Amino acid sequence: MKKSIILLALFLMIGLLVAGCGGGQQADKGDSDKIEKQVWKIAHEEIPGSVQDAYAQKFKQLIEEKTNGAIEVEVYPVGEIGDAIQHIEFVQSGALEFVLTNPGNIGTTIPETQLFYLHFLLPDDEEQVREILNTSKAVEMLNDLHLEHGLKVLDWFPEGYMMWTANKPLRTPEDFRGFKMRTMQSPLIVATYEAYGANPTPMPYLEVYSGLQLGLIEGQVNPLFAIEEMKFYEVQDYIMLSKQDTFVAYLAAGLDFYEGLSDELKNIVAEAVEECNEYVFEVQKRLNSERLEAMKAARPSLNVIELTEEERDLFRQASMPARERFVSIAGPRGKEILDLLVQEVEALR
Repeated sequence: MKKSIILLALFLMIGLLVAGCGGGQQADKGDSDKIEKQVWKIAHEEIPGSVQDAYAQKFKQLIEEKTNGAIEVEVYPVGEIGDAIQHIEFVQSGALEFVLTNPGNIGTTIPETQLFYLHFLLPDDEEQVREILNTSKAVEMLNDLHLEHGLKVLDWFPEGYMMWTANKPLRTPEDFRGFKMRTMQSPLIVATYEAYGANPTPMPYLEVYSGLQLGLIEGQVNPLFAIEEMKFYEVQDYIMLSKQDTFVAYLAAGLDFYEGLSDELKNIVAEAVEECNEYVFEVQKRLNSERLEAMKAARPSLNVIELTEEERDLFRQASMPARERFVSIAGPRGKEILDLLVQEVEALR
């Protein structure tokens, strides 16, 4: 907590200095040549070369191009200015302008966002997942909840299906009995793996490799691109292509910052976000495919198991109690959002 406060104070000071040099955050209305020079900061929870980093770099490129360089965008990967939880705090306070994150990082504050961690909720088709995230009324309700906490959600996007790794096959819920599975610090993710009989073990992302190496955890779950870039496959013998849920991320701005923008700058941000959404969808598909092949090539002894539909059905049935847990965590409003999202997904099938 003390470290978070120090970092917050530091970046608030930097923000004030930049604002002073640039003449303030609010840009003149009119053509982009009249936009006052300023610096926007965007942080994300992944390492350079990741899906979120690709989004952030594209956002930087587009904003700088669309403002003729008047606005400079600085990108901060995980660890450079704190962790993912601190990023959200910094955006709420105005020390950062934008954050790329996942719902688990705000799940204790806005428990309704945790519905994305329910297994077998979103479609099995990637295009349909993207359509749901872009058009869902349930997602709009989540956006409204973020406004209550000083965050303006600008975009939702998938980073790929979540896959399990372990030193043994995980093909049935029985295989999870007592299994030490690394999870994020989301009560719903913990409840979901408890439904399989696992021993879910929350652990910071950057500690997962050593945790697997030392036996503090026995397995983990991430999209394929992350498994490769974090080298988890080096200390795990099996990858299960399980596709039980999709890793969902979103872009948010500080509400006060966003409302202080001119209409012109809001339009520029909206245009950049629309282009980033399309761009990052293709990036994640390519990265997940390429990096699976890279792992196979780097470690020929790696066992890659694609679960059958019958095996996935066993997990689907076992995961249902987690939906009741979600309702107990998120309350009536969460149930309303969940029911609506289920209806929207069913309408696509």
